[in-house]
Amino acid sequence: MSAPKIITLPQIKAALKNIDVFTDIENGFAAYARGEAVIPPVGEMLFEDPPGELHIKYGYLKSGAYYVVKIASGFPQNFKQGLSTGQGMMLLFDQKTGVVKGVLLDEGYLTEIRTAVAGALAAKYMAPKKIACIGIVGTGLQGKFQLEHLATVTTCRKVIVYGRTPANRAAYPAYFVDTDWEIELTDDVAYLAKNSQLIVTTTPATAPLLQADWINPGTHITAMGSDTIHKIELDPAILGKADIVVVDSLSQSESRGEIYQSVKAGTLNRADVIELGQIINDPELGRQNDTQITVTDLTGVAIQDLMIAKAVFEGVE
Repeated sequence: MSAPKIITLPQIKAALKNIDVFTDIENGFAAYARGEAVIPPVGEMLFEDPPGELHIKYGYLKSGAYYVVKIASGFPQNFKQGLSTGQGMMLLFDQKTGVVKGVLLDEGYLTEIRTAVAGALAAKYMAPKKIACIGIVGTGLQGKFQLEHLATVTTCRKVIVYGRTPANRAAYPAYFVDTDWEIELTDDVAYLAKNSQLIVTTTPATAPLLQADWINPGTHITAMGSDTIHKIELDPAILGKADIVVVDSLSQSESRGEIYQSVKAGTLNRADVIELGQIINDPELGRQNDTQITVTDLTGVAIQDLMIAKAVFEGVE
């Protein structure tokens, strides 16, 4: 039996340049919605001192060759030790034998990329056609990756970026040097909301950042920060007033995310929620006009991890 392929972060980044991850993950969501994937509940550990969280996500396509186990953590105070907040790895196994095929030492990077791709997919299917300005809530790595990937699905290049910490907010534009993004920084999230037609929230907030009366008709919101039971970025009334509410995983929304919070608050009926993969399979289920308010709630699904891990594994020499 041959040893598993060990793939380092530099190899992963090099391989991604030649991989169409967008299409891979789009196809994965579509297959998941058709019932062609097996995705068990998320494994999770939450830490208090220092604060942190660990998510274990795993699954496989019934017709596929592999299954994946992804271990990803987030420790916000890592910067004090000069470490990245996100850490982790992805393990790829032969689905027929259980033999380890690949160990992807991505340090959380693939999770960041597949999350950003999901945000771009949400915008592709749910954002209004006319976007004068994008709003990004959060100045961390995901706040940068989201904007970077949105460039593939919209021609809008004007963006307002909200950040709570002045230093992080001021540093944000440096990531986009030599690009055509017109970046405006703000410490007023209400201003951002009232002037954006596509809003992406990327924070670990535990109290709502966006309020319902700030959201104009025609706005699409993609929320991805609320991936544990305690997190929430949106006023539950936003989902209550939305014309279409979309989620990456209906089953996961029963225990985490904006949909979980809104159902708990009584502003949303779970029966009114649709999966992103269903809209990919039938775009007529999505946005019908540029006056609708729409929300996509992303908590991250193992099908994304499987598709990106497989693509990198097969793309590395």
